[in-house]
Parts: sequence; structure tokens; C-alpha cells
Amino acid sequence: MGLTISVLLEPMSQVSRSRRACVSSALLLMAAVPSLPGQHAVSAGRGAVSITLGRAIVPLDGPWRFHTGDDSRWADPDFDDASWETVDLTPAAGAHDPDVGLAGYVPGWGARGHRGYAGYAWYRMRVSVAAADSAALALAGPLEVDQAYELFANGRLLGGSGNFDGAAPVVYNTRPAMFSLSDVLRGAGQSPNGSLVIAVRVWAGDAYMRALPDGGGMRIAPALGDAAAITARYKLDWLAKVLGYVVEVVEAAALLLLAVMALAIGMFEPSAPAYRWLASALVLTALARANQAVFYWTPWESAHTAIVLRYVYLDPLALGAWAMAWRDWFRLERPRWLPGVIAALTGLYVVADFIATAALGTASTAALAATSPIRLTFVIVTVIIISASLRRSRPIAWLSAAALVLVSIGLYAQEVSALHVPGIWFPFGVGVSRTQYAYAAFAIVFFVVLYRRLAAHARARQPARVGMRLHAAAD
Repeated sequence: MGLTISVLLEPMSQVSRSRRACVSSALLLMAAVPSLPGQHAVSAGRGAVSITLGRAIVPLDGPWRFHTGDDSRWADPDFDDASWETVDLTPAAGAHDPDVGLAGYVPGWGARGHRGYAGYAWYRMRVSVAAADSAALALAGPLEVDQAYELFANGRLLGGSGNFDGAAPVVYNTRPAMFSLSDVLRGAGQSPNGSLVIAVRVWAGDAYMRALPDGGGMRIAPALGDAAAITARYKLDWLAKVLGYVVEVVEAAALLLLAVMALAIGMFEPSAPAYRWLASALVLTALARANQAVFYWTPWESAHTAIVLRYVYLDPLALGAWAMAWRDWFRLERPRWLPGVIAALTGLYVVADFIATAALGTASTAALAATSPIRLTFVIVTVIIISASLRRSRPIAWLSAAALVLVSIGLYAQEVSALHVPGIWFPFGVGVSRTQYAYAAFAIVFFVVLYRRLAAHARARQPARVGMRLHAAAD
């Protein structure tokens, strides 16, 4: 049996447009996914074709009713929302999110007349569902929301993203979600053919809206349809999410292997601190990369925890460790004040970012502004180190300098972006950042550097082993 969904919302002209959009979306979906079961075409005579659509999905682009503020009564299906403003979440052709390439991305409420607004807001939509009595219906939750949401169907809370128990919600990354609707309809004494009121309660914090004044609210609309089709979409959404961050895990593993390799080479040069600094820097950078996947894939970290871990601790400590590692790697004894400057910059960076994430109001703004000159000073230190290294004409110095440049592109991503270098590309529709490319190239180049060092130590030890064998034979 087929599935028909129409949107009921005044005025009637908008209803007609929405019906046409729903039918068009369903037709396009089924044309694009011909293998879905329940879809077939039979001849109706004289060349005509009768088409039955089954297991369809309809994106709920709108029109939605929208209102800022918060009131628990707004989840009630009988609430009169006629005075609310109308919002259309239909995406532009080819629109996708700027991170991993998820389709259907739209501007937030900041670009729809509520620029800079922070706090709660609600979306409501009434839909009329026509499906077989045996059909199982489901709803795909919004894939992108600024910053947390709760989803209600006919007044019943189905789930969401974020913890709304406190005075302000605890924000987590919005992950793919699906919710069964059949029980909601039957619980109200309806068959799947009935009216359904979907309400979405969203929240965006003040700090977030100051940083992204055009954000806020649902950025990718929910979708309604046959449970099997929604399940298939849910799996595809997770696949896109995994593909978007699997590079982080692979690169983190590669950086950890390089750290082990550096420590192994350091056993041949116990008096050289460069390998210990390199191992520390590689581990810190690997943790920062891997934590991206932990935040986006799992419910283990809130946004605040991820920000503190990354920006207060891992990033500053990694910059300091890399600066010391390269100084010792190139054996730069001058300027002698460089280690003290690196230590002071690292400490200042940690303190400034701690204030930025823990304090409120002007203190937070001042700390954020303070990190920029600190990072620029780190860039100057890096330039001093690479300039001194390039004065050494040995090929290995040039190869090491190339590794330094590549890892610095990743470490100083925001400074590189200020030069208007594109920050992300979408090969095969999957977002791959400039930083990911830089770290991948660095891992290859630096492996060659370390391998050459390791091979040199192996060659140096080989004559000693041969000499020992000859001496034993003579005895």
C-alpha cells in the first residue's frame, strides 16, 4: 500500500504548495531509490503506466509555524498557533552543511529576522497521514540543530538531542535519530490514517549565537515516512557521519604510530630530548583529532566538555610541545630565550582559553581576543625555527622543514583560513578538511624522516655487530 502525506496549515494557498512539494519529493525519492520494496509499476493500457509508491519518505520542509520563547503548552496538538510566523525549511539546490556534506542544510533563525536571538524557540506542523492500516510509520529527527532539541508528536515527547533537565540545556552533538509514530497515532485511538501534530522545541545559547549570529534552530528538517524507509535513511545518515570523521581516527592512529617510532629512535639517542618532545606533540595532536570522532559519533561528551578538552588543554599544550620538538630536532641553541618564551606562551594560552570557556560576558570576550596574539606569537616562533633550519643545506633538513610546514597548516588552521585558503572540500560528497589533508601529508613525510634516522642508526650498529662476530671467530 502507498503512503500519502499532506500538510495542513493556513492559508490554503500554502497548503497547495506544500502538497505539491510533498508529492514531488516522494516521486523524486522513489525514482532515485528504485530498489525499495513496495514500489512497482504496471501497465494501465494504451501505454499508460500506473505507479504505486511504497515505503516513501517525505521531508518536512514546511511550512512550519515558528515562535521564539518557551511554553510547555506549545507541545499540545490542540494549541492554536495561527498567529505564529511561517517558516519554510526548503533547502536551496545543492545545499549541504559546511562540515561533512549532509544535504538539505538551511539558514538558521538568525537569517530569518531573529539575528542574534538566543534561547528557546518552537516549530509546529500539522500533517495528515494516509497509509495502510498495517503500515508502520516513523519520523527521522532533524539532522542538524543549533544547538539542542526535543521532539513531540501529538503532545508526546519522543526524544531529542541535549539534556533539558537544568536551567539551560546541556548541549551534545546532534546525531541521526528516528522515532516510531505508529504507537503515537494508535495511542490516540487513530489508525495510521490520521492527523499528526509535530512540535520541535529548540534552544541555542548566547555564546553560540554571538559566534554565529545567523544560526539557530533546525538546519536540516525532519522527514516522515514508512518505518523501513526511515530506517534505511537513518543508516545512510550514520554512514555519512562516520565517513565525515573516520579520517580523524585513521590520522590519530598514524600519529600515535609515529610517536612510538620516535620513542624507539630515541633509545639510540638517550641524550637527545627532541624525540621525547616529538612523541608528546604527536600524542597530543592525535588525541585532539580522535576527540573529534568521539564528540560527533558518541553521546559521551557534551559540547562544553569537548571545547574545554580541545581548546583549553590539548591545543595549547600541542603548540608548545611542537615548538620545543622542532627547536630540539634542528638543534637550535640560539636564541637561548626561546624555551622560556614557548613555556610562557603555552601557559598564557591555557589560562586565556580557560577564562574564555568558563567565564561569562566581557571576561570571556576579552580572553577570546587575547588568544589571537598568543597564537600569532607561536606562528612567529615557528617561522624563526624554520628559518634557522633552512640555513642547514642537508636534504634531511629540507624534508624535516616540509614536515614542519605541513603540521603547522593543521595546528594554525584559523590563521591559514584568514588568508582565504579554502578550509574544506567535498570529494564524493564527503567533507574533507584542509587540516585532514595537511596531517595526512605530514604523516607520510615525517615517516620518511624517522625511517631515515632509524636506518642510519641500524647502519651504524651493523659494523659493530660484524666486528663482534669476527672477534669471536678468532678466539
